[in-house]
Amino acid sequence: MLLSISCPRYGIWPAYGFDRRNLYYVLHKLTYILQLILITYFLFLLMLSQLLNWRTALAAIAIAIVTGTIFYSNYVAKKIAADERRKVDVWIQSLKTRSTTTEQSALDLTNTITSENTEIPIIGTDEKDNPINEFLNIDTARVKSDSSYLRKKVAEFKSEHEPITVEISKDPLVYNKYYYGDSQLLKEVRYYPIIQLIIVALFIIITLITVSVRNTSTQNQVWAGMAKETAHQIGTPLSSLQGWVEMLKDNPQNEKIAHEMEKDVDRLKLVSDRFGKIGSTPQLEEKNIITQVENMMAYIKRRASDKVIFNINSSTVTDPIVMINAPLFDWVIENLLKNALDAMDGKGSISINIKNETTHTLIDVTDSGKGISAANISKVFKPGFTTKKRGWGLGLSLSKRIIEQYHKGELFVKHSEPGKGTTFRIVLKK
Repeated sequence: MLLSISCPRYGIWPAYGFDRRNLYYVLHKLTYILQLILITYFLFLLMLSQLLNWRTALAAIAIAIVTGTIFYSNYVAKKIAADERRKVDVWIQSLKTRSTTTEQSALDLTNTITSENTEIPIIGTDEKDNPINEFLNIDTARVKSDSSYLRKKVAEFKSEHEPITVEISKDPLVYNKYYYGDSQLLKEVRYYPIIQLIIVALFIIITLITVSVRNTSTQNQVWAGMAKETAHQIGTPLSSLQGWVEMLKDNPQNEKIAHEMEKDVDRLKLVSDRFGKIGSTPQLEEKNIITQVENMMAYIKRRASDKVIFNINSSTVTDPIVMINAPLFDWVIENLLKNALDAMDGKGSISINIKNETTHTLIDVTDSGKGISAANISKVFKPGFTTKKRGWGLGLSLSKRIIEQYHKGELFVKHSEPGKGTTFRIVLKK
């Protein structure tokens, strides 16, 4: 007679079976717990984002979820696997009972046990693993059409579970083996941690992308707003200065002063024009890249020490025409040259090498200055990063933005060695 255990939620469980509804109940509870953890996580980020590193919190919660899911799923899978082995054993015992009794009640019981097992595939073999005509939950059509099908399934089951051995006779020793595989339910439970891991990974990826897009959008708005406001603030005194310059020109005695002031006013107009273009799509035009670079180098050279040697190598360039926005591109070259001067402390050499490739134009700006340490190379383009005592650390960040976002090119540190110098590379599409 089979024993039974009472369950207040699902009634009676067979002692030899693990009720699948109970497993679903447990998994549903686990899902609710995971959802509660995720909701708590979002509230945690909203309330304490200023106090803690959200990336660390995200990683810790994700690891906790995945680890807990894996351990609990393995625990449930082991319980189901042990229970399924008991089911197989009971099924085998029912076969023995059926073969040794003629009592109708016993036969009815064995038939009930057999009909209850509708998920676990079982194959009986002799002691040499040759399949015998005893199997359950196996595709009968495949067995008839493929003579090796049962042997393949035996090999598969053999790798999953140890067989249950049933002694037929002692002298001579004859016994059968019964191999069995995992039920569909057990497979689903074992795959559950993988599915959960994928869900958590997607959750983290979506969160990171969302946060990254939000931060980038906010940063872009700040950059654009700051730049346009700067251009606006410069515009008012600039107009006044232009009027004063025109008044100075009327007096021949002030012609030299007026001429120099006009240069400075033109320079301020250029700066205002550069800032005004930030945040809007600039118009790209065909320009001679060699001429643009030479003009900016000449401008910086006039303001540099006599101990700094400037050099441009463009002898291999046959087609110097590139699509650029001249004011913004000049700003990039100016920033790179000024950084080079700052790194050399008033003496050394700065060289610009311009080279054509099939689809790109390469511009390398090399200095013989202090160089950049390996730890700082990845930081040089971040807003606010600077190793100088003065400055906001925005020049290289703006330069990278101009080249990559407006010109669809690249700006990066090609090579740097402390004490020997640095090379920045600009890549422009033709």
